[in-house]
Amino acid sequence: MNNRHSNEKSHISIRNLSVYYGRQQVLKDISLDIPDRRITAIIGPSGCGKTTLLKSLNRLLEGTEGVRVEGKILVDDEDIYGPQAEVMHIRKKMGLLSQKPQVLPMSIYENVAYGPKIHGLRGKKELDRTVEHFLKVAGLWDEVKGRLNQPASRLSVGQQQRLCLARGLAVGPEIILGDEPTSALDPQSSQNVERRLIELKEEYTVVVVTHILRQARRIADYIVFLYLGEVIEHGPAAEIFANPVNPKTRAYLTGEIS
Repeated sequence: MNNRHSNEKSHISIRNLSVYYGRQQVLKDISLDIPDRRITAIIGPSGCGKTTLLKSLNRLLEGTEGVRVEGKILVDDEDIYGPQAEVMHIRKKMGLLSQKPQVLPMSIYENVAYGPKIHGLRGKKELDRTVEHFLKVAGLWDEVKGRLNQPASRLSVGQQQRLCLARGLAVGPEIILGDEPTSALDPQSSQNVERRLIELKEEYTVVVVTHILRQARRIADYIVFLYLGEVIEHGPAAEIFANPVNPKTRAYLTGEIS
């Protein structure tokens, strides 16, 4: 594996991570540091383990039959797979954007207020302020402020994805995980989500799986290239794209392998 050390402060440290689905090893002894308050893009061919790596970061693989996880993932120096780790506490630190937006079957307002209510926020004025703030952060407020009580399902797919972003941010995470978060969106909506992610890295660590190399070039500060379950090369995006060291990385970036 080619590793170009970044001087960035790391937020997530992965050490000797291996993941098995039954007897099949999907991730193979991965060790890397993900920088704080940057956008890290996980790239690589289909089926190479990108989504598995992302889901391992907030223990979303649990509950899948036959899955075994070995190694350590440290978030704020806490081993999230350690015996003392509390899963709900870990997941609260991480907002997740899936490939297809999954709005809750309730109003636009209640989608954003849902998480804060669960965590004890009750006052109407405070909830109103919270909903407005995070809809603004997600770039959606001006489009929905006159219809907050309408079902979220009436929004366009692109708007639903930004609503999911607002809902995820409203519970106060430190990290945003995106599993190909623009793959179901039209170009304009994709651009909106990309713009939000770039703005959000000022306050959050962002980790995105993408199969679109142009997108990785546009938004990523740091690149992790996965191939057949192994990290082949990782480092600052500008260096990886300008001068990939590993021949496999070069072949992927030039389209020889896909």
